[in-house]
Amino acid sequence: MRKLKYLIESFLFILIIFGVVSAETFTISSNTTVIGTVRYHNVNKGESLIEIARHYNLGYNEIVAANPDLDPFIPPENSRIVIPTQWILPEKPANFQGIVINLSEMRLYYFYKSSQLVTFPIGIGDDGLETPVGKFKISHKIVNPPWYVPESIRKERPELPAVVPPGPENPLGSHAMRLSGLSYLIHGTNRPWAIGRKVTHGCIRLYPEDIPKLYEIVPVGTEVIITRQPVKVGKIGEEIFVEVHMDDQLENFDYLQNAMELLGKKGYLKYIDTFKLYNVIKRKSGIPTSVTTKEKEPTIIPSDIWL
Repeated sequence: MRKLKYLIESFLFILIIFGVVSAETFTISSNTTVIGTVRYHNVNKGESLIEIARHYNLGYNEIVAANPDLDPFIPPENSRIVIPTQWILPEKPANFQGIVINLSEMRLYYFYKSSQLVTFPIGIGDDGLETPVGKFKISHKIVNPPWYVPESIRKERPELPAVVPPGPENPLGSHAMRLSGLSYLIHGTNRPWAIGRKVTHGCIRLYPEDIPKLYEIVPVGTEVIITRQPVKVGKIGEEIFVEVHMDDQLENFDYLQNAMELLGKKGYLKYIDTFKLYNVIKRKSGIPTSVTTKEKEPTIIPSDIWL
């Protein structure tokens, strides 16, 4: 009976992911700072933003931030929604090859083969159980990992066994990669709705269809940088873009000041319309937005405007 249940769930899983857009591999250069393009989607009958997000390989947080006026569970049929499949690359060391995880946007970037990049949405640690920032390495990898339930979780859920074997009940999914010096993993999930949310005990989750691809191309020893970058700055041609994500973990964080510092570091300040910048920061849509001025001199934000 259990085997039959597993086969049925596997079949349903295949049906669910059949229409999912595969993660795109980008070819980049040392001058690339923005990848992808913004798309649009007309809501079909019965669709939720959760399903649409997964179809386009986005996290729940990304699609909700890009469409703040819509009910994420019952969006109006035929409404046109923004699909935020464009990203400014996170700050990283020059010529870095490895994984960068930006907790502020709940997204993983893997830079490899000097000019290749793939990016995935992720689920991260809940409040009080935050995924740690820092520099790590992939220490080892495992297919069909058993879940050795931590004592802290068994205290919360005493009905759990000491070990959950591989299968549909295992929250680690089909593949896992351990971070050096930590008990945390980058792994799959049996709860796809958790991607783009703060729901884990510190581990990093990927969609079931994403983790096998990442697992295949990431070797043991790969460097991993986990960071918080709520504000990112990039450039396409002569247009300067800013991308802002709301990060509840950063109390009293000055998004405007952070943006000005990043723009100044790159020498972009004299090309910025600060009213545009203010609006981008106020919205925090997670979408790269042009803040380039059309004037010879930059405008100034009045002192009576508060963020």
